[in-house]
Amino acid sequence: MWRVLFLALMIGVTAWGLSDSARAQTAQPAPKTAAKPAAAKTAAKTAAKPEGKPAASTAAVAGGAEPTLIGQFGTWGAYSAAPNGKKVCFALAKPSSSKTNPPNRPRDPAYAFVSTRPAEKVNNEVSVMIGYALKPGSESTIEVGGASFAMYTQGDGLWIKNAAEEERMVEAMRKSADLVVKGVSAKGTETTDTFSLKGLAQALDKIAQDCRH
Repeated sequence: MWRVLFLALMIGVTAWGLSDSARAQTAQPAPKTAAKPAAAKTAAKTAAKPEGKPAASTAAVAGGAEPTLIGQFGTWGAYSAAPNGKKVCFALAKPSSSKTNPPNRPRDPAYAFVSTRPAEKVNNEVSVMIGYALKPGSESTIEVGGASFAMYTQGDGLWIKNAAEEERMVEAMRKSADLVVKGVSAKGTETTDTFSLKGLAQALDKIAQDCRH
């Protein structure tokens, strides 16, 4: 259930909950959701349409919660929300560059998230909404700080395959300049997205301060 709520919050942020400064960096349609639940899919389709009004569907799935920007640090925005009264905080950024092979294949915008959910004792969980349907059963990778981390895929989302490595990955992200995400679409298109990590450490510090309870 938490993943449905979390993805709905992501949709709310990318669709209409950004500040002016953050919106300038994410001024494209919101990404589709990675999870399979129909409710989250419905909300994503609604939010992805610029002319649509996603507030109702997003609020319904997210327990009436609207994400609030609590700080903008470089390319990363720090947000908080409280779906069903349970606080959630996350950092969000778009890629600084994206490549596809073959080139110029259409896709939705990609987003990287680092989320914290105190009620579930989840701290700094990394995920990526990659902007297209990934090849079923495929694995993607995140490269950061000279290390490569295997990611499992579901729909258009990525999560770390070995949860025991997540803390090490986050520490590498805090200290490195860039994070590189590689994936393969259901149609065989290879993608490479590079995210600048400028401001991430400050965004995570803000989240840790704001999301203690």
